Amino acid sequence: MPVFDLATTPLRELNSALHGLPPGANDTVFEIVNPRGGHAVAVGIDSPVKVEVRGSVGYYCAGMNDGGSVTVHGSAGPGVAENMMAGQVVIEGDASQYAGATGRGGLLVIKGNAASRCGISMKGIDIVVGGSIGHMSAFMGQSGNLVVLGDAGDALGDSIYEAKLFVRGSVKSLGADCIEKEMRPEHLETLATLLEKAGLEADPASFRRYGSARTLYNFNIDNAEAY
Repeated sequence: MPVFDLATTPLRELNSALHGLPPGANDTVFEIVNPRGGHAVAVGIDSPVKVEVRGSVGYYCAGMNDGGSVTVHGSAGPGVAENMMAGQVVIEGDASQYAGATGRGGLLVIKGNAASRCGISMKGIDIVVGGSIGHMSAFMGQSGNLVVLGDAGDALGDSIYEAKLFVRGSVKSLGADCIEKEMRPEHLETLATLLEKAGLEADPASFRRYGSARTLYNFNIDNAEAY
């Protein structure tokens, strides 16, 4: 198992080693030590490698992940798993702003809390947060699922499209065009599957579902103040 010590190894060397591994490569499990809050750690992975990061990271860790499995044994700065397309990213601690932004696929698990704008403009990614999330989360969320075992801040789901939001705790306020919706059997099933994949325990029946009222899809002068 290759071990990269970022106290002595340039970040570019690490990321280059993770990119474009040849088919049948033997070294598919990587360990990163002494990340020291570095930015852009393990970005652009394009093969099913496994990466264990022993410590906290800065901006954009595991950004653009396309099939890798990245676990951060610490916390993450802004933009973790930004624009993820496939694979899995697990943050054992907390995550800063816009975690999972614009994500198109894959699973992001944050076992602690996430700050503001979690899941902003999500486009198919699934995000499971073991703690609470900050304001403006899932802003303009287009598709995918955001599951929150704790509470949600102000303006949850503002200007949301078809992303599905599940919150077990309280919601400080809902954003424009976001409403509470009926929890049907298929939603309970989806929740149970996501919680199992995330390795978090909670009763799906204890969650509430939120989504789009679909009044802002097309401009209407009567709704001008909501835009």
